[in-house]
Amino acid sequence: MSAIIQADGLEKVFRDFWRRPRVRAVKALTFEVHAGEVFGLLGPNGSGKSTTMKMLLGLLHPTAGRLTVLGAPPRDVRVKSRIGYMPEESSLYPFLTAEETLDFFARLFPLTAAERRRRVAELLEMAGLTHARHRLVGEFSKGMARRICLAQALINDPDLILLDEPTSGLDPVGCRQVKDCILALAARGKTIVLSSHLLADVEDLCGRIAILYNGVLCALGGVRDLLEEPEQMQIFLPALSEDRRLPILAWLRDQTGVEPRWDHPRRNLERFFLETVREARGRVPDQTGVRISEEIRLAPFLSGSRGET
Repeated sequence: MSAIIQADGLEKVFRDFWRRPRVRAVKALTFEVHAGEVFGLLGPNGSGKSTTMKMLLGLLHPTAGRLTVLGAPPRDVRVKSRIGYMPEESSLYPFLTAEETLDFFARLFPLTAAERRRRVAELLEMAGLTHARHRLVGEFSKGMARRICLAQALINDPDLILLDEPTSGLDPVGCRQVKDCILALAARGKTIVLSSHLLADVEDLCGRIAILYNGVLCALGGVRDLLEEPEQMQIFLPALSEDRRLPILAWLRDQTGVEPRWDHPRRNLERFFLETVREARGRVPDQTGVRISEEIRLAPFLSGSRGET
């Protein structure tokens, strides 16, 4: 599997006016991200996540080590044209409409006027904001602004997508839709690096994760491998009456020497919330904010990854 991102011994030292080392934000960081995967970058505040993201974008230059993105240095303009970035803060021009905002970002790329209009329309539809296309983004709720930020990150049909806290400020419905969008993009071959403090979202989305602390890589691997507890086992059975359940528990106790625990499985709160909203949708008028659709529909222009490095 080809490596879209390759970091070897990556370090970043911030210096003061006299060039004296002040902060070592990233220390000997080595990892790679493969084509078509969703990779999670985790850590507490000050762990080096944002610094690493900025180096991937070419906004910061590494102090030491080697970093390649899409087979080239991240400052290469040709590489930048194949990257989409959603920042943590929705820094949008408040006096532009949603349509004008996306058109502004589209003009940064060599797209014809017709292609820009098509992509803007498709992304507004994907974000559930077609009805709000002429509203000023300064009037948007935080959740609506986050959707516009995600849309602008996709305007160039990127091969690599960097997402910083993509579900921040979204309600559970919007959060689920953004997660479905991320999974759909990965299914089309896009490579996605995700930074988030919402660990449940990371667990839902990422195949592999890296955990940083104080600039040091503390854990790296597949989510399933890192979270699995091999010393314990779960057995799933249909609901049983007490007279059928007790002999089974007694047999397990005799076989293992341990008193088995049992309980009924529970839906998570997200699933229960979404089911409740889905049932209520037909009984209440459409809201004035985001249009809620049953499933995410990616903008048609978002092709599969070109797979070039």
